Amino acid sequence: MKTKKLGFNSKLIHAGTYRDEFGSAVTPIYQTSTFSFKNAQHGADLFSGKEKGYIYTRIGNPTIDVLENKIAELENGYRGIALASGMAAVSTVYMSLLKQGDHMISTGAVYGPSRGVMETHFSKFGVESTYIDTSDTELLEKSVRPNTKLLYIETPANPTIRLTDIRKASEIAHRHNILVCVDNTFCSPYLQKPLDLGADVVLHSLTKFINGHADIVGGIIVAKDPDLYNIIRKTMIYMGGNMDPHQAFMVIRGVKTLSLRIDKAQASAMRIAEYLENNPKVEWIKYPGLESFEQNELAKTQMSGFGSMISFGLKGGYEAGKTLMDNVHLATLAVSLGGVETLIQHPASMTHAGVSKEDKLAAHITDGLVRYSVGIEDAEDLIHDLENALNKINA
Repeated sequence: MKTKKLGFNSKLIHAGTYRDEFGSAVTPIYQTSTFSFKNAQHGADLFSGKEKGYIYTRIGNPTIDVLENKIAELENGYRGIALASGMAAVSTVYMSLLKQGDHMISTGAVYGPSRGVMETHFSKFGVESTYIDTSDTELLEKSVRPNTKLLYIETPANPTIRLTDIRKASEIAHRHNILVCVDNTFCSPYLQKPLDLGADVVLHSLTKFINGHADIVGGIIVAKDPDLYNIIRKTMIYMGGNMDPHQAFMVIRGVKTLSLRIDKAQASAMRIAEYLENNPKVEWIKYPGLESFEQNELAKTQMSGFGSMISFGLKGGYEAGKTLMDNVHLATLAVSLGGVETLIQHPASMTHAGVSKEDKLAAHITDGLVRYSVGIEDAEDLIHDLENALNKINA
């Protein structure tokens, strides 16, 4: 279904969909591993590409196609490639765009496993990587090597909420014939469109905002042009990281309320951020919507909203972070983000407990840092929950 002229909210419902033979009002789940051929010639034509159709779900599936086309339209990209997890998407991008002897530049505070899989596994095959503050364009330019082939940006960064200017970073990369991939998970296509700002590839953990209900894991890659799409698609097919049709059905259902969920959550996030900014137990706070946020102007120009992710630092450091975790009751103490439930976590004692102090400091991850993903509960209740927990801290 062609929906290019529709508004964003209409695309959430209608983009990528088609009318099946029974007239189903929602996308059916084609929960099958393989598809039958009409005859031998039909099978031959499908394998040769002379005729379009389905062969095997790892290669393509009608339910998954709807999701891929929907997210591609939302991102203003060519086509999407849905995968079993966000990390399957990250690994497929690396596998597709890097080879032995190549070098990648990436955001220092990037999602931990995105860095871990590069430094632990891809490094074994001769791929080099450098992790920097990609918001520093001078440092970015200086970090380029003759063998640099990929700039991998996460903005806002996880969990520091540091922003990278996608347009400027892409201009620098393209001057050196470097491809640009942006992890857009924190914003979703509702708040940020990296391909419109110069990126070549965008990816998401569908687990987060796009699905929004903490009941599936999934990932997706959207390429800007057919050539890149074909390269990445072939890698996914060979590596076997495809999504399951039921996963796709769940995400198609979840994404329909994306804008409603984000609008509610980011309105609450602003109120919560203002509360935290004035709380004496809080040493600092990072939220793009605050005027005190050093990159507030960039957020206004690059994003269409400020999102619902907040990072803040507690004056009591490590022990204060643990105390807060043990005394919140409405917010769920868990990793992940972007769901209808408010989630809270303390990186120093949880997700980054095994990271060296030097690496944490280099990525601006302090002992008192708390990451807070605002859900769709009432803001007053969330503030009351935080206040009760903060009162337990002896700063």
